[in-house]
Amino acid sequence: MRILIADKFSPRGLEALRGLGHEVTSEPGLGAEELPAALAERRPEILVVRSTKVTEAAFAAGKELSLVIRAGAGVNTIDLEAASHRGVFVANCPGKNAIAVAELAMGLILAHDRRLPEANAELHAGRWNKKAYSKGRGLYGRSLGLVGFGSIAREVATRARAFGMRVGAYSPRIDRDYAAMKKVAVFDKLDELLAASDVVSVHVPYRESTRHLIAAPQLAKLREGALLIHTSRGGVVDDRALAEAVAAGRVRAGLDVYEGEPAQGEAPFESPLRGLDGAYGTPHIGASTEQAAEAIAAETVRIIREFAERGVVPNVVNLDDGHEARFTLVIRHHDRVGVLAGILEALRKHQLNVQEMSNLVFRGAEGAASATITVENEPSAELLDELRSHEAVLGVDLRGDAGQS
Repeated sequence: MRILIADKFSPRGLEALRGLGHEVTSEPGLGAEELPAALAERRPEILVVRSTKVTEAAFAAGKELSLVIRAGAGVNTIDLEAASHRGVFVANCPGKNAIAVAELAMGLILAHDRRLPEANAELHAGRWNKKAYSKGRGLYGRSLGLVGFGSIAREVATRARAFGMRVGAYSPRIDRDYAAMKKVAVFDKLDELLAASDVVSVHVPYRESTRHLIAAPQLAKLREGALLIHTSRGGVVDDRALAEAVAAGRVRAGLDVYEGEPAQGEAPFESPLRGLDGAYGTPHIGASTEQAAEAIAAETVRIIREFAERGVVPNVVNLDDGHEARFTLVIRHHDRVGVLAGILEALRKHQLNVQEMSNLVFRGAEGAASATITVENEPSAELLDELRSHEAVLGVDLRGDAGQS
């Protein structure tokens, strides 16, 4: 298959993909503006990106695209609607950078507690100011509140507990048994978590429902002098409201992501948080460790291998899992050429749209198989009779709301 990698990618990963026999083109300097022309010229079937945005124009130009892989966790840089409209799978690599981001979150917490940036700057300026920097509060016994409880938040919880912190978490969907096993207190309301925490660390994906999840009303719930750590996605926190709270001396902040942050590796940086005492920042480097890069590359290779060899896309994010397909046909049949085509033609004739389908072949010389087909509406008795009368069909079962079999 033809693969275009439009971002930095592990050399080991490139070697592995070429070792599988694929035609791989690596152009890490491509930006969103250049990508459509590159897709039109290279005609890849698979596109791998990290930070590069994949827009409607890119999908329109990439007429042979069948799979886009985000070599990372979030997919907010990919136009999922455009991908779905053209039948292009979109997959990601969730959890593979969790340790790297968790390490940075803990680094920001520690740096704030001991004021490491200021102490370092004074030493390099030739000033020994032990008196000012020997007043760290310490982390032991402090409370950490996690907003979200996915793979990154869980890694943060593990590290925070190693420092003796008390850990709580809030998420609309949370595994309470897992939280209890890890000694993480579960909060039913976000405001309650915020009010109870010395440090709050944000770990949720960016989507419309999480935009400004932490804004002025939520910041007002924080304790005086609390620390907000934000390493998820720009836009989850209202940067302007946070800047006002930091400027007022009410809260402190440690951030790796920002609203409107530059997409390039090097660029001017503007933010209402820039230059504020009490606000530490890094330039979106949470996932940028060699270990994370190798793990993500290995997962990307796995996704491509599964897709190329079996037609299966692990970690696919743009399939409709919320449709109301309540009826399933299980059709046992002889494994012969044309049988499935005949079954699908019968469904088409009766105006039944297929939502999902799989076909499994039994072991043995007789060559039997079983097709499981999920459909939108209840099949009619006429269709069932037609399927059962097919010479190559061994049996038909209907499962669903109607309770038939």
